[in-house]
Amino acid sequence: MTRSIAWDRVTPADVRRAMKEYDKLGPQRFFAAHGFAPTTTYTLVQDGRSYPPKAMLGVAYEFATGERLASGDFEGGRAGAVTVLGRLGFTVEHV
Repeated sequence: MTRSIAWDRVTPADVRRAMKEYDKLGPQRFFAAHGFAPTTTYTLVQDGRSYPPKAMLGVAYEFATGERLASGDFEGGRAGAVTVLGRLGFTVEHV
C-alpha cells in the first residue's frame, strides 16, 4: 500500500522549525529523536549552514500535520525531498 503524503500542508516555517531543532539538538540527537539519518548526496543550505534535506522535510511534515513519517515513506533525492524543498523556496545542492 502506497502512503499518500500531503506535501502541500508543509510550509517554509515548518522547515525552518525543523532546522532550528536540528541546530538545538545536534545531528546525533536529532536523528535519534526523529528516525532519520545523515544524507550524502544532497544538502539543504540555509544561512551558511547545511542540513540533511530528507530529515528536514520529514520533520517539517510532522510539525505541519502531526503525522510522523519514516525515512522509507518518501524519496529523499531529486524525485522527492529536493523537489518539495525547492518549491518551498529552499536551496538544495548536490554534494
